[in-house]
Amino acid sequence: MKLKSIASSLAVATAMMAGASTATAADELTVAYFLEWPMPFQAAKVSGAYDEALGMKVNWVAFDTGTAMSAAMASGDVHISVSQGVPPFVVAASAGQDLQIVDVAVSYSDNDNCVVHADHEIDKNSAGELAGKKVSVPLGTAAHYGFLKQMEHFGVALDSLEIVDMAPAEGAVALAQGAVDMACGWGGALRRMTESGNILLTGAEKQELGILVFDVTTAPADFVAENGDLVAKFLAVTADANTAWNATQPDFMLSMIAKDSGMSIDDTASTMATFVFPSVEEQLSPTWLGGGAQNFMQGVAQVFVDAGSIPSANDSYDGNVEAGPLAAAGDM
Repeated sequence: MKLKSIASSLAVATAMMAGASTATAADELTVAYFLEWPMPFQAAKVSGAYDEALGMKVNWVAFDTGTAMSAAMASGDVHISVSQGVPPFVVAASAGQDLQIVDVAVSYSDNDNCVVHADHEIDKNSAGELAGKKVSVPLGTAAHYGFLKQMEHFGVALDSLEIVDMAPAEGAVALAQGAVDMACGWGGALRRMTESGNILLTGAEKQELGILVFDVTTAPADFVAENGDLVAKFLAVTADANTAWNATQPDFMLSMIAKDSGMSIDDTASTMATFVFPSVEEQLSPTWLGGGAQNFMQGVAQVFVDAGSIPSANDSYDGNVEAGPLAAAGDM
């Protein structure tokens, strides 16, 4: 489905169901995504472009964390997860769950971070004062990985902190109430966190430390193997939506994305301004699925092993990337 086709589909908005599906991939597809995480694919979601291209009903189910997405794919309740964080993917893959990355959904080093409550007046120059503090972290997620790397950088021992597992939205509320001293998260929740405090490092500063932050589209390996053409068509619609957005960031798409994300127009625009949506060609390059993502996953896994979050890392994560459907999508 090329840009012309998606533009036509976007003109006819279609309401989509958002509930768990028990149907098989033969007649319906169930896809996981995040609210308050605005992305171009949502314009195609609202318009019915996915249903049209795939020739079947697509059910969309909202999740709070990437770890919950992994669980849903393991149970068979979800066929594809859009914008799952790499760390929760690595945690699941390291535990033996047979999942595969099929595309790079978004890169966002400025939209995933930890925020210290303003009352403590702690910044990057005084981060050692975090010792003894209570921190909310969505364990096994990109925010968890970033938190671990930042604490390592600042020399703050993990056993000196009281770490509480909270979804970002819960962490934002806890930080505002003063129930935690620092909270980590992303998207709309991160924006609300910054109303209560300050970040320690900017996205650029994190990248200098090798803290990359990107999400991927994932699916069970057997589903990808049995439904390669279906996955390719799904990724083609996503790629066309990204192309349309990257070209001009049209207001009609922004409006559709904002409404579907449960966000205001202004908040959606400011959030997406920190996002990068790589082209199919870029995703297939050595930087991403051509080797870079696999190497990055190895590093993420080792950080979690060293922190005691997972017992061991896989010898290789090459088998957890399947770029075939994406390459096919580029030719559609």
